Amino acid sequence: MVLEPAPVQPSDSGRSGHAETTVSHSSTANNPIIPPGEAQAKTALERSPRHGEYVDLKIEGSDHPVLTWVVYPERKDKAPVVIVIHEIYGLTDWIRAVADQLAADGFIAVAPDLISGKGPGGGGTASVQSRDDVVKLIRGLTDGEVNMMLNAVRSYAIKLPAANGKSAVAGFCWGGGKSFSYAAEQPELNAAVVYYGTSPDQKELGSIKAPVLGLYGGDDARVNATIGPAAGEMKKLGKVYEVEIYEGAGHGFLRQQDGRDGANMRASKQAWERMLGFFRKYL
Repeated sequence: MVLEPAPVQPSDSGRSGHAETTVSHSSTANNPIIPPGEAQAKTALERSPRHGEYVDLKIEGSDHPVLTWVVYPERKDKAPVVIVIHEIYGLTDWIRAVADQLAADGFIAVAPDLISGKGPGGGGTASVQSRDDVVKLIRGLTDGEVNMMLNAVRSYAIKLPAANGKSAVAGFCWGGGKSFSYAAEQPELNAAVVYYGTSPDQKELGSIKAPVLGLYGGDDARVNATIGPAAGEMKKLGKVYEVEIYEGAGHGFLRQQDGRDGANMRASKQAWERMLGFFRKYL
């Protein structure tokens, strides 16, 4: 299905373009179950009934494995895989809590630490003393490095005995941009979700096969300036790029749910439901 490119201006309802919406099976439209905000993430992880574990994934040509947080859903049948691509702040408790909620919604959630081996003593995010230092390490990653790690993570995850072979990515902030870019890198991906991440260069969009969903705050001009060109090119190429812009919400709204006088919370609830519907359609 080819969709019209969504306008960059937000609508009052938080919906834009002609995208279809599917309501989550695990919550209601009035009271959706969403990941915790940043301040509540550690407590939510401690209380989670789901099985989560760290695994070290070997990367060809690298001496350092990628530390990866894996959370399993509680279901009888096999589940699709969602790779969670972290923000520019690395593999934090909040990202792990996002993965845990995805597992609660029925997916095998896999969240790699993309600066594994780059911290002090060959560590990752947890070994770095300050958030600013984490940001510096992440800014030093090349697209080739990121894609190589994501390919290794995907290859591992889709072969898990509990996996059904289908895979998607969901990225946030910096990771949102990488989610969009990875859709261009990996032709066997089944879906990609971009939370407030910048769009790739138009020349990269031609190789995308997976449907892409973009979820954006209305007050995020830096990121939103990249939506229109990508939407126009995706339409011209006959590819699926669905866009939602939530009025009044800022950048990083899912992590900062208490911000923007309630707009971030409204956006968080609507975006999470929208993402689940998208995944259930394509996975």
